[in-house]
Amino acid sequence: MLLAPAGAKYALPEPVGFVLTSLTDGESVSGRTERAVLQLNDLQPDTGYSLTCMFGNIEFRTKQCLGAIDIVAHGADTSAADNSLAIQAAINSVPDGGTLLVPPGCFMTGPLFLCSRMTVHLAQGAELAAIGDWQDWPILEERDAAGRVIGTWEGLPERSFAALITAIGCTDITLTGAGIIDGGGDRGDWWTWPKETRRGARRPRTVFLAHCEHVLMSGLTIRNSPSWTVHPFHSRHVTAVGLKIENPPNSPNTDGLNPECCEETDLTGIHFSVGDDCIAVKSGKRDGDRVDHLAPTRNLTISHCLMEKGHGAVVLGSEMSGGISGVRIEHCRFLGTDRGLRIKTRRGRGGRVADISMTDVDMDRVATAFAANAFYFCDADGTSNAVQSRDPAPVDDTTPRITAITLKNVTATNVQLAAVALLGLPEAPFSDIRIENMLVSFDPDAVADVPLMACRVPACRHEAILAQFAEVDGGITLAPKDERHAD
Repeated sequence: MLLAPAGAKYALPEPVGFVLTSLTDGESVSGRTERAVLQLNDLQPDTGYSLTCMFGNIEFRTKQCLGAIDIVAHGADTSAADNSLAIQAAINSVPDGGTLLVPPGCFMTGPLFLCSRMTVHLAQGAELAAIGDWQDWPILEERDAAGRVIGTWEGLPERSFAALITAIGCTDITLTGAGIIDGGGDRGDWWTWPKETRRGARRPRTVFLAHCEHVLMSGLTIRNSPSWTVHPFHSRHVTAVGLKIENPPNSPNTDGLNPECCEETDLTGIHFSVGDDCIAVKSGKRDGDRVDHLAPTRNLTISHCLMEKGHGAVVLGSEMSGGISGVRIEHCRFLGTDRGLRIKTRRGRGGRVADISMTDVDMDRVATAFAANAFYFCDADGTSNAVQSRDPAPVDDTTPRITAITLKNVTATNVQLAAVALLGLPEAPFSDIRIENMLVSFDPDAVADVPLMACRVPACRHEAILAQFAEVDGGITLAPKDERHAD
């Protein structure tokens, strides 16, 4: 439930008290929340409730549960080294529209495969934790019998280990509760071979949702991922609310949440602290004539989130060949991420990034608040002259396009390198970049560094707007000297 008065970001301006009353027996409980997203746990199914707070009153009814299955009843045991068979048997026994119950305790398990029309509820104190031995982990092939891509790595079809929680082709699934899903990244030596394979497969995610529709994730802590943490892939109507996603800062490529080739996605009130990008929006990577795996990512809303640490708060690309559009970033706070909003691509990717807005966002100690780079030196040929030349190249369907990006009501304090750094292609300059009411102060202790990952970009410090091959309308306002601790 979202409580969003004026000024609310991830946190509320002031704590808010509330009273929750059952409309069945009149029993009430009271509480307080400091966050914009209020997670209510342990409610009864198919029951009406009334929530009252300073903002008013709302009545709602919980969903009906058509049967609950406790994993312990199928043999899951906190003392067992591997509960995979027991928990999967419990999943397979959940009736249509029913709930899988994970009680308090830590249950070690290998990958689990969900079914349609089910809820997985992890109670307070419950934990599903990945085993460390990956020798017998199931592997997802590049494609299933229907030709759908299910094994994927950095935008291309590739064999990959199944995630701890995997859903393929499912509809109407919910992952919820106050418990923990632990991907076991520190237990399976996953972080020691970030770009390699084992058993011919790439590292797993912690939650992988492929070709799914109507997915809800709420309340959980998802942590310690082998690679990307939550990866919705070719899915529609995915909602994630009130999650906490955390990985060690030195864990490689452990992005927080990566919607790829997805439509109608809503990410609200999520707290990120990860080893790579907090949210990385993707749409697949062009590979020569192989383009059938590509699909656009469209209509994504990111609101009331807190991004701490990480390489970027919200990143678009670099795998964006299918196109990314309709992204709204609102009422968020970024703390100590290398970049705030970041767009990255390169020649050969194709795709169009357009209709992106960032509104009412606060940042602090971010190296570069808004970075967009069309010379990102990824892939084996990333530093080649064909990719990095500043001379115009021929324009074709492999030429990426970046347009219609708006920043409005953004405050960035203690910026280290540049408020805005843009490097477009000479043959396809960034266009329609609008900046309105952006207030910036600089970190007095900042050390000069390179703001964009491209060849021949000089180091800088305390720059306002750096723009080459980019059309920018508007500018930034520097905070008064007493607010920005001038040199």
